[in-house]
Amino acid sequence: MKKYKQTIVANWKLKLNIDEAVSLANELKEKLTKEKLIDKKVVLCPSFLTIREVAKVLKNTNIALGAQDAFSEDQNIATSDLKTLGCEYIIVGHSDRRAMGDTDKLVNKKARAVLANNMIPIICVGETLEEYNSGKTKEVLARQVSQALDGFDNKYFILAYEPVWSISTSGSGKVITPKEAIKQIQTILENIPDILDNFDIAYGGSVNPDTVADFSKDFAGSLVGGASLKAQTFFDLIQNS
Repeated sequence: MKKYKQTIVANWKLKLNIDEAVSLANELKEKLTKEKLIDKKVVLCPSFLTIREVAKVLKNTNIALGAQDAFSEDQNIATSDLKTLGCEYIIVGHSDRRAMGDTDKLVNKKARAVLANNMIPIICVGETLEEYNSGKTKEVLARQVSQALDGFDNKYFILAYEPVWSISTSGSGKVITPKEAIKQIQTILENIPDILDNFDIAYGGSVNPDTVADFSKDFAGSLVGGASLKAQTFFDLIQNS
């Protein structure tokens, strides 16, 4: 699997209905097919209700299709079905899913299922506001990274550092600085097994066209939420990455 200097992932969550998702995908398709995205990969992760229609829009384009979650067995949201739809990337361990009960062990099972179906897992790791305020960032990252990667072979994956307290939906009012975020790259690296060297580390906090360049200097990509919901805003962010 080709590695890119920047992988920019749009996580649309449940913000768009089918018509809105198809319209946004078409707008981005029009803008991005005119661009030579050398060393950049754009991934759209629509909701499960809209993914089939978005897949039709992205077919035979330079934009990759992703999904917001998958199940570790071939039931519920089966990884094999997502592969059939054309998904290349799957987000696992997102803070929303962890808040709903996804454990480190389950994140590992999901990521391994994604790899087994020859797709790329985007594995989210990061501390909550309570953990951050308690000075437990390194401890949390060490646990999440080591357990997420348990039993991995050397297939390509992406780790997305997502400081939960800094994302816009957290309500904390706090925003992480690029300098502080970049410090956590070393913590992540220290907890990746030595046998694994085929991966990238992306930033999964709130970024926009004005701030993304400060993070993309050191991170190999961005997991983008709200700023991916408007075609021009997301296009500007991609260009600035």
